[in-house]
Amino acid sequence: MPIRLYQLDAFTDQLFAGNPAAVCPLTDWLPDEQMQQIAAENNLAETAFYVKTEQGYHIRWFTPAVEVDLCGHATLAAAYVVFFLEDRPAAEHIFFDSRSGTLKVCREGDLLILDFPADTLTKPPLLPPALTASLNLKPAEVYKGKTDFLVVYKTQAEIEELTPDMHELATVPARGIIVTAPGNDVDFVSRFFAPQVGINEDPVTGSAHTTLIPFWAERLGKTQLTARQLSKRGGYLECKLHGDRVDMSGKVQLYMKGEILLDVLVSSGE
Repeated sequence: MPIRLYQLDAFTDQLFAGNPAAVCPLTDWLPDEQMQQIAAENNLAETAFYVKTEQGYHIRWFTPAVEVDLCGHATLAAAYVVFFLEDRPAAEHIFFDSRSGTLKVCREGDLLILDFPADTLTKPPLLPPALTASLNLKPAEVYKGKTDFLVVYKTQAEIEELTPDMHELATVPARGIIVTAPGNDVDFVSRFFAPQVGINEDPVTGSAHTTLIPFWAERLGKTQLTARQLSKRGGYLECKLHGDRVDMSGKVQLYMKGEILLDVLVSSGE
């Protein structure tokens, strides 16, 4: 039985920009090992799998190396598949159940809006020596979120100049490292490094913005913000903080659709 496969570029209005993700709609869950093998074969930052439920959809995300708790750009891509390629619901919003709780995605024309839980930050009493040793520029501040370190610099130029030692960075006990600073033409800029989960640098990271948005909203005294992720492919996000939730808006471009041909062993669940 073939499995439908879509590859899309998220958080961009043009192909070959933003963050690529693969999306596989399923009728039943595959074994975890098989989904991990598919993600490794796709060799993209994330492959999203979803199954339709009575309440909406259940979504899971895999890097080439591991399953992760939250991924923004692959959720945006999956929502595009649901809205415009597969189910084509008349409703203007859908819900994904996930390891990180219920995630809402709304559409306004071809713009998709993620509604995600906001991260909370603490000031760690001690920093892993590998964190600062792996970065070639000394940061101004460092915080710790649920899964990532947030490393703050003073200027966009410093973010652009960073050349981390990925081997050293991979030993930091976290999902990844977010580096950020005020932007020249947006409210803030960032980059995201995650060699710990098989991604040296992610092009555009929605889940990292659940940390970035509340941080910069408090720092700048505003709840609506604009952001750029300064990877080679680049990405632009419009962001909003509302209570303990954050909105991230972006567009998605369909690059490819096809079928995965393999013997499927259906699993009853996670």
